[in-house]
Amino acid sequence: MLFYQPEEGYRFNSDSMFLYDFISSFAPRGKVLDVGCGVGVIGLLLARDFPIELTMVEKQEMMAKLAEKNINANRVEAELVRSDFLDFDSKKRFDLIVSNPPFYHPKVIRSDDEHMQICRYNDHLPIEPFFGKVKSLLAPRGRFIFCYDARQVGALFARLADVGLRVEDVRFVHPKKERPAKLVLIHARNNSKGLCRVWPPFIVFEGDAYGEEAEKIFKKARTHTLKCLI
Repeated sequence: MLFYQPEEGYRFNSDSMFLYDFISSFAPRGKVLDVGCGVGVIGLLLARDFPIELTMVEKQEMMAKLAEKNINANRVEAELVRSDFLDFDSKKRFDLIVSNPPFYHPKVIRSDDEHMQICRYNDHLPIEPFFGKVKSLLAPRGRFIFCYDARQVGALFARLADVGLRVEDVRFVHPKKERPAKLVLIHARNNSKGLCRVWPPFIVFEGDAYGEEAEKIFKKARTHTLKCLI
């Protein structure tokens, strides 16, 4: 698939590819919502691979324009909503909500660029209202699959439980086998009573090169990008 990305500013990276692969493990169907879709990479890859009805929400106009361009370039049927997710209103109840949200803690060193701040830092989408909104939009047995900063996993589990979403699957992503996890992939479900399955760790690099699993994911995604001005 071809994806137009901003010449300057935030561009999707391997986190989005790893999340796409994790979501694919659950063979999504039905109504799917991509929250903070950016240029649309996760939602559009899923729409290419699975029988879904896709809705995407993006509040930054520059990113929304690129998402619209990517919808058209790849001839995918999708509804694009220009809105802050916390203000998003829909009569639909979604079978699956996915997101690669801004997850850096606001206390870390941050960019002065407003666009980059919105894309990266979680004070622009705090987890308490974020998860509450997700809960309100999910179908009775709907799924919520997302990635986040692994260091915040305790708060994530607690806040998900607070709104009635139970974590059923979790996988930690490590840059190298001797390094701590930097990313966590989480599958939570509405009205679930299931136990949590902890997947084997995902090791991204073997030496200085991508490992076999990472390479397979990139090959499966088959993305090509073009930088452009909007």
